[in-house]
Amino acid sequence: MNKFTALALAFLTGSAAAQTPATNPMPDGSRDMYVGLGLVSAARYDGAEHSERKALPVLQVQWSNGVFVSGMNAGMHLSRDPRVEFGPLLELQRRRDESGRGGGVDGILMRYSVVSLPDAELSENRLNGMTPVATRLLGGGFLNAYLTPDWRVTGSLLYGAGNERDGARLDLGVQRLAMQAGAHHRISVAAGVSLVNAGYNRAFFGVSEFDSLRSGNPVYRPGGGLKDAHLGLRWNWAFTPSWMLTSNVQLMRLNGDARHSPLVERPTNLTVSTAFAYRF
Repeated sequence: MNKFTALALAFLTGSAAAQTPATNPMPDGSRDMYVGLGLVSAARYDGAEHSERKALPVLQVQWSNGVFVSGMNAGMHLSRDPRVEFGPLLELQRRRDESGRGGGVDGILMRYSVVSLPDAELSENRLNGMTPVATRLLGGGFLNAYLTPDWRVTGSLLYGAGNERDGARLDLGVQRLAMQAGAHHRISVAAGVSLVNAGYNRAFFGVSEFDSLRSGNPVYRPGGGLKDAHLGLRWNWAFTPSWMLTSNVQLMRLNGDARHSPLVERPTNLTVSTAFAYRF
């Protein structure tokens, strides 16, 4: 199982970070692709108290020229050095409406649910009356470095979030790649932090005077800084060379000005997901 397989389907963790697949050396003109279907239980948006469960399609592709698509992310590996990975990165950040539906799940090509089952009827929703955050295409780049063949540090910077298109997010992390647990099982762990500018926090955690009048939330003007810290555990079970089951658990804790937003109902969110995928 190569690095790409070990990191496959990382987008179901719900991490805020853009999970770039590892470089996968392949013959010219070839590609490596996973498709499947997964189930995710996650907060409605970052900081929401209530969660929802969704059935979601799965897609991850990498071509021999270095181009890859991993859920809501797309980019290109430019490095020729196997110890370093870097290149341009794009991310489609989906709309967050007043319901907050799906706002807490990152990284899958079609995040819109085909099945949505909220845990309970929402007696109170702090996004009611808030201006929706529009879908945005974020642009930037990534840089990863291998400390050993099994450990890598990761980084990505993306810009263009929010209605004003001025939100920036820097994701930094460390990953332990696929530890073997039997002939067909691999376990990976990851930890990281997300740092954002004031434009990003204003878009997702701020409350303007206009929104305050409509929603009843107090006016809040957050600055930039540390947005969250997160831990993740992933288990891949390869039934055959083509079929695999991947399961993920992710714990995310809001920090800084994001944590103190009046929109935040619960600063700690847990995301659990599992998916069947077929490798072409």
